[in-house]
Amino acid sequence: MSRAAGILMPITSLPSPYGIGTIGKEAYKFADFLKKAGQTIWQILPVGPTSYGDSPYQSFSTYAGNPYMIDLDMLIEEGLLKASDIEGYEYGSNPGYVDYEKIYNYRFEVLRKAYDNFKALDKDSAAQKAFRSFKRRNSAWLKNYALYMAVKKANGMKAWTEWEDAEIRVRDEKAVARYTRKFSDEIGFWSFVQFKFYEQWEKFRAYVNSLGIKILGDMPIYVAMDSADTWANPEVFWLDEERQPVCVAGCPPDYFSATGQLWGNPLYNWEYLKSTGYAWWFERIKAATALFDITRIDHFRAFDSYYAIPFPADNAIGGSWMVGPGIEFFNLMNEQIEDVEIVAEDLGDLTPGVKQLLLDCGYPGMKVLEFAFDSGEANDYLPHNYPENCVVYSGTHDNDTLMGWKAQAKESDIQYAVNYCNIGWDEGFNWGIIRTAYASVAKYAIIQMQDILGLGTEARINTPSTLGGNWEWRIDAAALTDELAAKLNDMVINHNRQNG
Repeated sequence: MSRAAGILMPITSLPSPYGIGTIGKEAYKFADFLKKAGQTIWQILPVGPTSYGDSPYQSFSTYAGNPYMIDLDMLIEEGLLKASDIEGYEYGSNPGYVDYEKIYNYRFEVLRKAYDNFKALDKDSAAQKAFRSFKRRNSAWLKNYALYMAVKKANGMKAWTEWEDAEIRVRDEKAVARYTRKFSDEIGFWSFVQFKFYEQWEKFRAYVNSLGIKILGDMPIYVAMDSADTWANPEVFWLDEERQPVCVAGCPPDYFSATGQLWGNPLYNWEYLKSTGYAWWFERIKAATALFDITRIDHFRAFDSYYAIPFPADNAIGGSWMVGPGIEFFNLMNEQIEDVEIVAEDLGDLTPGVKQLLLDCGYPGMKVLEFAFDSGEANDYLPHNYPENCVVYSGTHDNDTLMGWKAQAKESDIQYAVNYCNIGWDEGFNWGIIRTAYASVAKYAIIQMQDILGLGTEARINTPSTLGGNWEWRIDAAALTDELAAKLNDMVINHNRQNG
């Protein structure tokens, strides 16, 4: 089993002159930094188009790419934009944070300019031929997504359950044909945006892979209610006759929240999915393998048992546990899809059934060092309790940074961490934790970029169950120094993690 090291760094958190990170020049530079630092894994967050709240875990599509990640400079190099086309827009006043309102207001205007210029190209040009080929290859999801976005825009971006025309809400065949004709140019625009995202992504991924680095992507287990997926495939979800959820996803009350977490995603109709051989799900996994080298399945435990909250609800108190598809799902998947490398997000209080499912699948689970130092020797997150087949993190996107955790933790927990990790005061608290992760038996050690930089709570990516102030942090390009890369590379070599 190869030991490897990686960094968790969202693409949107990269530097760029246009307010948000893209898969352009700075992404290539970050890949170069990873190479210098001896890292062989780049973990990212989901890359789908974001909706209200800007969360990558609530996307308009499980297949589509985020238009914000399309690099505008590359469109200029292609001749689809001029430098003057992207001047005069406000991209945000603070380069350390994403201003999503400003990004939303300018990004689509600029992309429409690129689309207008693209339409003017000769129909027999290589670019136009490539576009037609892309639409044919991806028609199974692209037609639904592009139509969904076109109708959504015409309805003031309201959720599809609130669209004025009931016929298109329920996808009446005649209504679908009518709107497809009516919004043909708008549908063309949304298809073009996806064409450019995937074109840039394939080049980006090829470059990252050429450096010996794997991309570890993130797949949310649930999809958004307001998504092309739910609108186009209502039979896949547990909906009533009015296409409203019967129950929605979330987590029960626990130590962290007295009312639990109400996510609001529609739950799956597992009985229907089983009758189809889980075809919808397996297509989704195939799509993930086209984007990522390794896929992290978020909330893996729901394949064993999932929490169902009757809809509508104000909180998660009234939910109950239900049985998921279990090992049958993964046995069938392995028969149909070869060489799928998966990491299972198995955090939280796990039942024996969830633990057994993870063992039966053989996937590495997750260990988070921020959870390790508050309950003594029996804590599964302490490194001496790790199996080899796991991934150790300093913290995840849902946690505070290491230094933010240290600023708020009990003094006894901090002292336990210092003693357990044998952290010298000249070493630095964050580096002592990182060294401990690297020294563990865990197959992969992945560290948040903010923890490598020793940043505090101001650099936290997300606080679960809150709206506003999330998914905004961006790195200062000057932080990625050769000295920092060399320090990480030395740690990789010292702990035999250079063989990923």
